[in-house]
Amino acid sequence: MTGKIIGAMLIIGGCGAFGYAIAASYRKEAAALRQLISALDFMQCELQYRLTPLPDLCAMAGREQKGIVGRFLKELSLELENQISPNVSCCVSAVLAKSDRIPGRLLKALELLGASLGRFDAEGQLKGLEHVRSFCREEVDKLADQQDVRLRSYQTLGLCAGAALAILFV
Repeated sequence: MTGKIIGAMLIIGGCGAFGYAIAASYRKEAAALRQLISALDFMQCELQYRLTPLPDLCAMAGREQKGIVGRFLKELSLELENQISPNVSCCVSAVLAKSDRIPGRLLKALELLGASLGRFDAEGQLKGLEHVRSFCREEVDKLADQQDVRLRSYQTLGLCAGAALAILFV
């Protein structure tokens, strides 16, 4: 009998932890998109006033940000410096291939960034940065829409699924 109770508690705890992990990844994705928006703002200011070369610009923006966005920008800077004739889109693809656990919305935004950087003059790059920024803002708004209710639902659903499984197995 004690084994069944312990097993039921483990099932409920495991499913509950899964629900909380989904909620945490949701929050992490929104935070990463906000970091990318901040990095894009920084890059836009640097391009407008100093016309900083792209590898230096990525390195500077990477130092300004933490987490997955900062690591991505630092890696992109190194990739751009190591290439003889850098194609930014290929460099972004190479860095993304090396990276793991990049949330889907952030991945799409980084691919958009790679498609717009290094292809045009400064004005064109600023427009590209603005396009990526607007995409990120839309995605953050989608994530923020009823976020509390959605996250609470994920957590509750995990606990309820665990309770249902525990009842079935006991």
